[in-house]
Amino acid sequence: MLLRSYMMVLFTLLSCSLLEAQDVHIHVSPTSTGTTASTDDFPTIQMALDHAPDVGPRGRLYLHIAPGTYRERVWVSPLRARTTLLGTGSDPSQVVITAAQNAKTSQSTFFSETVEVNGDGFQADNITFENTAGNNGQAVAIAVHSDRAIFKRCRFLGDQDTLLANFGRQYYVDSYIQGGVDFIFGNAAAVFEKSEIHIARPGYLTAQSRTQPWQATGFVFQHSRVTADDFGDKVFYLGRPWRLYSRVVFLDTELPASLSPEGWSPWKHGDEPRDTFYAERNSSGPGARAESRVSWSHQLTARQAIPFGTLEFLAGKDHWNPVREAANLP
Repeated sequence: MLLRSYMMVLFTLLSCSLLEAQDVHIHVSPTSTGTTASTDDFPTIQMALDHAPDVGPRGRLYLHIAPGTYRERVWVSPLRARTTLLGTGSDPSQVVITAAQNAKTSQSTFFSETVEVNGDGFQADNITFENTAGNNGQAVAIAVHSDRAIFKRCRFLGDQDTLLANFGRQYYVDSYIQGGVDFIFGNAAAVFEKSEIHIARPGYLTAQSRTQPWQATGFVFQHSRVTADDFGDKVFYLGRPWRLYSRVVFLDTELPASLSPEGWSPWKHGDEPRDTFYAERNSSGPGARAESRVSWSHQLTARQAIPFGTLEFLAGKDHWNPVREAANLP
């Protein structure tokens, strides 16, 4: 009798553990006829997020998104931790999430985003995030407030304020980010690796907003390439400090000729920032003119660059390894 009771308890515990770790796979397609009563097939991404089954405290929700243009604004709730969006097209241009809000139409930069991510452990692969408001003020394509977020083979298209990387640790790899002014901004600890950063008009790539010197935040670009449209004799800058302790580092990255020889800009003309940390190491290409950079930027030695490596910069107390996780995405 005791043995039987023990086995029943063990079975119950194992069953609960399996339920807690249950992954859920959902299909999203513009041609779907699914309704709010569906469990695994929906016509919009937001409907899938709102009505997919719960994955428990350890499972992961996978949205397999068919090729198409999804004209919707998407909100990933804090309750939807561990959500993965997988574009099933042959390249990220085939799955596009798009809207056209800007700060004027939505009453705030922070209400203009096409996609807002609030759940930790978010992942996206092979998807385009787009805001088509154009050169019409701040218009966010995606706002990421997610710790341990990964974006692989994604495109981010906009003009001013394309990508708000604003909280937690974030990893972008093999991706393409386009904009014109301050188009990568916020106060996350974010690494952009093996990616193309494209500036479409004279402006600023980054507006990082670290507010205290002890914050482990900042933007690191490594083994990447900065490209630019042809805007004649005008120039652009790698960044300007949105907040006092702004921190941005470029490692082993190719820079174009239209980059200002100064490299970096103060927020207001004539200022000389004292508390920012703007740095490079092993920049290449016609824009790599270390001798002409502003006096308040840095050229790092190999030893000084170590803390800005992907695994070091994003490790945190839990020793997160985003490179390994990204490799496990399809």
